[in-house]
Amino acid sequence: MFRPLSIFIGTRYTRAKRRNRFVSFISMTSMIGLALGVLAMIVVLSVMNGFQREMSSRILGMVPHATIVGVKPIDDWQPVAAAAMKNPEVTAAVPFTEMEGMLSYKGLMQPIQISGVDPAQEGKVSIVAQHIVQGRLDALKPGEFGVVIGEITARRFRLNVGDKITLIVPEVSTAPGGITPRMQRLNVVGVFKVGAELDGSMGLIHVADAATMQHWEPNQVQSVRLAVKDLYAAPKVSSDIAAGLGADFKADDWTHTQGSLFSAMKMEKTMIGLLLLMIVAVAAFNIIATLIMVVNDKGADIAILRTIGATPRQIMAIFMVQGTVIGIVGTIIGGVLGVIAALNVSQIVGWIERVSGQHIFSSDVYFVSNLPSELQGGDVLLICSAGFILSFLATVYPAWRAAKIEPAHALRYS
Repeated sequence: MFRPLSIFIGTRYTRAKRRNRFVSFISMTSMIGLALGVLAMIVVLSVMNGFQREMSSRILGMVPHATIVGVKPIDDWQPVAAAAMKNPEVTAAVPFTEMEGMLSYKGLMQPIQISGVDPAQEGKVSIVAQHIVQGRLDALKPGEFGVVIGEITARRFRLNVGDKITLIVPEVSTAPGGITPRMQRLNVVGVFKVGAELDGSMGLIHVADAATMQHWEPNQVQSVRLAVKDLYAAPKVSSDIAAGLGADFKADDWTHTQGSLFSAMKMEKTMIGLLLLMIVAVAAFNIIATLIMVVNDKGADIAILRTIGATPRQIMAIFMVQGTVIGIVGTIIGGVLGVIAALNVSQIVGWIERVSGQHIFSSDVYFVSNLPSELQGGDVLLICSAGFILSFLATVYPAWRAAKIEPAHALRYS
């Protein structure tokens, strides 16, 4: 089968047992270093994707994707929900009221965000029912002023189901200060644990009790909470719905409350990716040292090829082929091992924990008890492409030096 001269000789140099074993060793370490860099980059970015997925599912499973807020308390929320459900992106719409206040118990206090919910419908838009560790969500009954609190809050105040706690909320009044505190005793009927900071800053009461505390009618609510198919489409979806309902309604969405967190996570992934890319670049540019040694070792061969008619471009191509083959093999090995490791990282960490007897991820400290991983094809493609490109660029200078060798000079000192 016909093959161009440069490809034939370049691949032959790659396979051949060189007289200089040190050059062969450097070539092998360049390949291994590139493979390890690609492997590490795939695994780390997959783990970061897994953490981002866990954070998204837990935090955005608790906070509203979007809300349609009334300028005044909404007397009948069902027509608003029906209008929202006409949008194909909306999967559920339920009544919702939100308040901010302070919890007080035996002299201890902490700020808290109270959500008024309908326990019968909350499962359509929230994951809280799946994360109740004490009590029940449906124990929230109108008029009984029950509350479901987070596990961190319960641990901080040493609360259990059946205990009573005081909620202090600000109330506009005619007093000189303009605002006076209003206190309401609440009965702890449940404790949830989602494994995020919401466990210490969020509580749930019945939506009718929230209306009573706001001096509204029992059927009045502050807003309608929406669940949408695409989280990143929530701002546009909620704005379109609010615009269609008129000036008495406005839209709000998760990007106003949690957007900075997810922007920070995205920036963190980008920066770590760039740092790991530097490791891949160092491994790829080790190919430069390898090829310079090969060029020095093969000086006589290059001179002979030039005397029998090989052009400088063909000589340059020979060493570019050799370096590129090293880069391609290293990148492919690293990519395959990285994919395997990313798909089995939880099992690998579990095995390390069993062998060492130490818990790397304790559920008492971290919000996850295992190492999450989400392999994305786009990340693998980007990493492998970067490895290929850097490997190719690393061959240019040594190959150019080989093409500049003068045959007479090389044969004279060989």
